Amino acid sequence: MLAAFLSAVGDPARTRMADAGAGDAGTGSTSGTAEQQSNATPETSAGEGGGNNGVIRQAGEGTAGKETVSKEPAGSSPLDRLVIGQLPEPDLPPGWALVKMAAASLNHHDIWTLQGVSSRPISPPQVLGCDGTGTVVAYGPGPVPAHAPPLGSNILAYPVISCRECANCRSGNELLCRDVALLSEGKYQGTLAELFPVPAANLIQLPDTVTPTAAACMGTTYLTAYHMMYDRARLVPGNTLLIHGATGGVAVAVMQLAKIGGISVIATARSEAKRQFARRMGAALALESDTASAREIQRFTAGGVDAVMETVGAPTWELSLRSVKPDGMVVVSGATGGGNPPAMLQRVFWRQIRIVGSTMGTFQELNRLVGLLARGQLNPLVDSVTPLSGAAGAFAKLYRGEQSGKLVITA
Repeated sequence: MLAAFLSAVGDPARTRMADAGAGDAGTGSTSGTAEQQSNATPETSAGEGGGNNGVIRQAGEGTAGKETVSKEPAGSSPLDRLVIGQLPEPDLPPGWALVKMAAASLNHHDIWTLQGVSSRPISPPQVLGCDGTGTVVAYGPGPVPAHAPPLGSNILAYPVISCRECANCRSGNELLCRDVALLSEGKYQGTLAELFPVPAANLIQLPDTVTPTAAACMGTTYLTAYHMMYDRARLVPGNTLLIHGATGGVAVAVMQLAKIGGISVIATARSEAKRQFARRMGAALALESDTASAREIQRFTAGGVDAVMETVGAPTWELSLRSVKPDGMVVVSGATGGGNPPAMLQRVFWRQIRIVGSTMGTFQELNRLVGLLARGQLNPLVDSVTPLSGAAGAFAKLYRGEQSGKLVITA
């Protein structure tokens, strides 16, 4: 089968998740998983402009016609380790489904995996991709799990894999499972393959009104945004939020979901073109992503925003803390620009600022997003749609931070 996969790991020491041990893969790992990686927007340096000018290279003789992507000089880019090529069909254990891919979307998590950064040990070839839709073509040995969609059903895969046995899993808090992981991490194959395995319990049957392309955008970026806004920050109509990196995946999802929920958005970006993009997306105010913008945000909101959706980290941290109102909240789902900013604890305790972490979202929240799609309330912004055979170009675009919206890959 054709797949997009990691061909090698340069430094085994980097096979880790920042600030998470192997036994703590739960929140720490998937957050880097989701929003240090997948969320990781192009705003990876000073709040924006991530990527290192990778260039596509068609592999020549001796590579079996596989495509790779690299940055010159050779070996300096994680895209050197990306291969679009043939792999054996995956094994299918009991309780799992085999899905024929229809569409998948790229996340910065895929770039982190290519860099050798993961919550679990990486054993190449590691098939990439957290988000995917397709058709159920088989179930593993034994009885078909209860409530599993019939064969031939069009489904969306929920990317979070948990033990489903611990107290957190049984109570619907699978994100707090100590065994939590994502598709494409460790022993779990990702969705960027013509056939990919998924736990049967992770399948969401798609209504006829929902396209595979739209649904494939939901599982990481939009799910992370939804969880940040409505579970962690508990935002309600009339609230105001701040989001950094206006063209990043999570930022776009936040702006769209905020519009549906009656929430006002202030966005930051380093270029005027990206600020204009934010205004077109409905931002009430779009400013430069530097600390000086805090004064304008305080004036515009008469005291500060209700919550900040923080995915960038060090470059925007001070701006976030200076822009949120007293007793407001900073929700952190990633640190693509750096994970160790000055804490500014005096401001935190004096203004009673609440800082909370956020990782991915729940199965039920993903179901709610599918409902928004089915009712026509949400239409994800798609930058481009590329066949799997040409996915190298989409990876290069993601690496350079040139996209506005989701990069979708189709079978």
